[in-house]
Amino acid sequence: MRIRPIARDDLDGLQALAQQTGVGFTSLPDNRDFLASKIEAAASAFEERTPVDDRLYFFVLEDEASGELAGCCAVVGQVGHDAPFYNYRLGTLAHSSVQLDLHRTIDTLFLSSDHTGDAEVCSLYLRPEYRKDRNGTLLSKARWLFMAQFRDRFPDKVLAEMRGRFDDNGVSPFWQCLGSHFFPMDFNEADRLTGLGQKSFIGELMPKFPIYTPFLSEEARECIGQVHEQTRPALEMLKKEGLRWEGFIDIFDGGPTVEAYIDDVRAVRTSRLCQVEVAARAESGERPGWLASSTSMLDFRAGWVGRGPNADDVIVLTEEESRRLGVGAGDSLRLLET
Repeated sequence: MRIRPIARDDLDGLQALAQQTGVGFTSLPDNRDFLASKIEAAASAFEERTPVDDRLYFFVLEDEASGELAGCCAVVGQVGHDAPFYNYRLGTLAHSSVQLDLHRTIDTLFLSSDHTGDAEVCSLYLRPEYRKDRNGTLLSKARWLFMAQFRDRFPDKVLAEMRGRFDDNGVSPFWQCLGSHFFPMDFNEADRLTGLGQKSFIGELMPKFPIYTPFLSEEARECIGQVHEQTRPALEMLKKEGLRWEGFIDIFDGGPTVEAYIDDVRAVRTSRLCQVEVAARAESGERPGWLASSTSMLDFRAGWVGRGPNADDVIVLTEEESRRLGVGAGDSLRLLET
């Protein structure tokens, strides 16, 4: 298994992934023309033909044995430049009465675009049959190695929007209680339009005044800051890297937006460059504990290796590992111990 940039001939494989993602996975709609434009935008980003603040770096997890795409993930260079990046900020309003000797605090939701200009890690999806052998960890952490290697292409902060709760029928209680009253469409249509980049209607139709959460149903309030069951493992991996929920939620399903300063992310902070040597055979542990990535943007590759570097920061790769990562003797690799 290896991570690589998406290629122009991956359209069929990407659409197959999009058809599996399910409701609420906004960034990967099942629309062939849109997916083709996404692939072209990613190719332009990796070729560095796109301005730094408008780049989409889209990666796929490839099963080398079958050639199938097992999953995908992406990094957006900066959000909110082509269209406003909206979410709700959970806040508090205090009310008091001297005459009645009462003091009350009430939770509120404010429409916000505070994250404009931040980077975003997004579009992480792994096919069910590949949810094993640490493939999810590979998908999630490879993005941090890419950001560490090309740190000057990214801003100070990074965020991740997590899919919110849905009931057994695929319905979002948060949407039913709030968004459905302001948008003349169902959740799937609003979700589809957002995924296609048509986001201006959000600012045009959503109320500009604070929303008092006691007016929401109990089911909707319970969705605030909570994630979809299938998203929980991804959230846990992000939390281990140092991303935290600071009170921002998705305006449609109430899922949390987690964030961190990029330089504080564990994988960015602790990864390091090592020099490659290639040997016909090399000792490997029972469980590969090192994630490696190449240092080329256009030919970026990431995967597991069976051992770490020596005291001189030299990593010995087998011929198979060197081929998978696209490196040779004398090249550099970025390594992360997991």
